[in-house]
Amino acid sequence: MNALCLRELGIEGSALISSNNKTLFGVKISRNHVSFNVVKMKLKKEEKTGTRIHAVMQSEVKGHETYHDDLRKSKGLFKVDVVCEEELKEKGFIGLRKTKLVCTIGPSCCLLEDLENMAKAGMNVARLNMCQNSREWHESVIRNIKKLNEEKGYCVSIMMDTEGSQNHVVDHGASSSIKAEDGSIWEFTTEKYEGCLPFTVQSKFEGFSEAIRVGDELVIDGGMAKFEVIGIGNNLRCKCTGPGLLLPRAKLSFWRDGKLVARNDVLPILLEKDWSDIEFGISKGVDFIAMSFVKNGHDVYHLKNYLSSISNSTKVLAKIESLESLQNLEEIVEASDGIMIARGDLGVEIPLEQIPSVQKDIVDICRRLNKPVIVASQLLESMIEYPIPTRAEVADVSEAVRQYADALMLSGESAIGAHCEKAVSVLCTTSTRMERWSRELNKQSALPHDKPGGSFPDQVAEQICDCAVQMADNLGLDAIFAFTRRGQMASLLSRNRPNSPIFAFTNYHSTRMALTLCWGVTPVLIELSDEVEQNLEKTIAMLKTKRMIKEGDCILVVTDIIPSDAAPTVFQSILVKTI
Repeated sequence: MNALCLRELGIEGSALISSNNKTLFGVKISRNHVSFNVVKMKLKKEEKTGTRIHAVMQSEVKGHETYHDDLRKSKGLFKVDVVCEEELKEKGFIGLRKTKLVCTIGPSCCLLEDLENMAKAGMNVARLNMCQNSREWHESVIRNIKKLNEEKGYCVSIMMDTEGSQNHVVDHGASSSIKAEDGSIWEFTTEKYEGCLPFTVQSKFEGFSEAIRVGDELVIDGGMAKFEVIGIGNNLRCKCTGPGLLLPRAKLSFWRDGKLVARNDVLPILLEKDWSDIEFGISKGVDFIAMSFVKNGHDVYHLKNYLSSISNSTKVLAKIESLESLQNLEEIVEASDGIMIARGDLGVEIPLEQIPSVQKDIVDICRRLNKPVIVASQLLESMIEYPIPTRAEVADVSEAVRQYADALMLSGESAIGAHCEKAVSVLCTTSTRMERWSRELNKQSALPHDKPGGSFPDQVAEQICDCAVQMADNLGLDAIFAFTRRGQMASLLSRNRPNSPIFAFTNYHSTRMALTLCWGVTPVLIELSDEVEQNLEKTIAMLKTKRMIKEGDCILVVTDIIPSDAAPTVFQSILVKTI
């Protein structure tokens, strides 16, 4: 491949292959590992698809094992999300929203009709909070979501959020919030009782007050109310120093001299109830399990090893919501399949003014390590009651989109809010507008890369995807098509945040559902063959039938499909075509 041809594509040859042919995209290679067998710059007419090949580059990498998925293959299918299909027809490729939306399901949106309205409004992932509602209720919601996917063509994945061993949960017994007045005296106890006792709050866990001293500050929900500890016995006797609201199942923390009091909690991350919930979720086919109160990477590996032992492909997300999780952040990100920034709980343990910078740091680390990241908690909190958000909330959502978070999450806004569908719509329109603004002002941020890691084939895949996004942006291409079995190339494309939308074509249901959380990726279920051209011809023909692609659209194609007769060889290629 000569430098002149590459410059015609807007890429310097030195970025791809060195003059002595010893590197591929900057990666050292040897003759017996990589060979380029197709390079065509001349336009060619194809009879069946009516497309023109602008450029083809294909690498052959020896020594990579074939990937096996234990879930069913979908034969003879072509499943694309109906919402994406309609949006594409209306707005074209450039108008597709790239930021994904996660919605907590609750009483306000649990019926089949409600869930469909949420999906139409833009919901990509439905979150089930196992702290709330009955097992039968959750089963009903899962059944309704799967019915929408199978019968009406939606692509909404299901996330189950474990309750976890949160040591600092209190309950005043009332059905709604109660007011703590300045100077009032309250008892915080572990004694069990029914109903509501005046000026009494019940802690969920024994030993919640261990290591606490008179004079320590007790903070409710990160500052909703504050108390000073004035007496220690069987109960904590506290004086209200910061009047405010106590919500049911509020979270508390203790502070001393302006610092969070160190705890020596010995409860496991997953309690007996959590394991029971996980078994339930697996039996019902949930796509993600979000682990609460993760402290280190070992906590994540513990669950992932269990899932692996039963041949289950459910993805594990780690929730960052404690000071300890921040201290072990990188190892947690490396161990997990994705991250949720639980800003509400995190704000209980670190000063509020640190939340914006911590959020940015977590998003950047997740992008660098190629893990999807969700920004959660209080995005549109006012919409629990009011039909429009505050301007500050819209600015907060916009900043998360500008930081290129993969997904935004609604909690109470969708679960118990009076305007749940409208809240989803606000997230959708705000995300779309902010993405368009970033493109118009050329705000695309360059992602700093570490030296490629992993096996040699993984290094090649990473470099090919980096180059593919650079090509797509430089040439202003309409879309990127990724033909993938396990989803790796689609996620590598996603982390570079291209201007073009990414369509990931896979024949594995589990891969399709996992990719619902990745920024800018529209996963499509399709029967794949070992031949790139055959897959592309069939895909374009079906997209034309659905009027999702039109003459003149220019697409970039990457693939990691492994020919069955060439195993154990991996073929990865870049192809540019005009329809």
